Amino acid sequence: MSAEIASEAHGPTASEYIVHHLQHLQKDFSFNSVKQSSIVDFGVFNLDSVFWSLVLGVIGCFVLWRAARKATSGVPGRFQAAVEILVEMVENQAKGVIHNAKSRKLISPLALTVFVWIFLMNFMDMLPVDLLPLLWQTTTGDHHAYMRVVPTADLSTTLGLSCAVLLVCLFYNIKIKGLGGWAHELIAAPFGNHWALYPINFLMQMIEYVAKTVSHGMRLFGNMFAGELVFMLIALMGGGWALSATGIGLAIGHVIAGTVWTLFHILVITLQAFIFMMLTLIYTGQAHEAH
Repeated sequence: MSAEIASEAHGPTASEYIVHHLQHLQKDFSFNSVKQSSIVDFGVFNLDSVFWSLVLGVIGCFVLWRAARKATSGVPGRFQAAVEILVEMVENQAKGVIHNAKSRKLISPLALTVFVWIFLMNFMDMLPVDLLPLLWQTTTGDHHAYMRVVPTADLSTTLGLSCAVLLVCLFYNIKIKGLGGWAHELIAAPFGNHWALYPINFLMQMIEYVAKTVSHGMRLFGNMFAGELVFMLIALMGGGWALSATGIGLAIGHVIAGTVWTLFHILVITLQAFIFMMLTLIYTGQAHEAH
């Protein structure tokens, strides 16, 4: 009997269970170029992260659109009041960082969208670990089908978001300072406007942009990936229950640990969405400042 058949007969081990749940549903987008007689490879895409990111983005935009459409000048309902509190919170944070009122007309809605979108993606971690992957396996009829449902636990997603923020910062650097002004800043700051310091200044500026972008995405990924792993470990406790003192203890521990970690993780997913939003505001605010 092969190792794979034995695993199916006796169930996966703890390491096999975790490794399986950490695998993405992937697609290698490559095709043969007839004219150049070569293979054009666009890389491997994590289809599950792309799918859930798009779905949750649409849901977030729909919720905000629905709140704006149903807004009234009278006494607001609970839904409108909750959205108004969220909008006011984001606007107050934006005013403290970005003093250009014209820029805030775009950056404040952007920050609000970022917060709602990342919160929804983080919230997928609150679903039972095996719920959506099991539904996917049942739908496809493949017991080994992969499906990860927390897009922010995927480094390509979080770095994609941080790179998008970097592009926004570059846009405002050029818009506020002009292309020439920003180019001069790249070589004249932070050590001074002297030709001998130009290479060092430029190197430091590049390091700063790269460090901010990488840390922006890595921070969100690290926290969400760690939270996902903890939920998997708690799920393993529930999978080890049996009609014995140890098995019953594991089942009870599974419920208690799952409940405690879920309550704590609600704060984590909210805080991570808030931090990513605040760093977005801070970085775009820095793009308005001259060195």
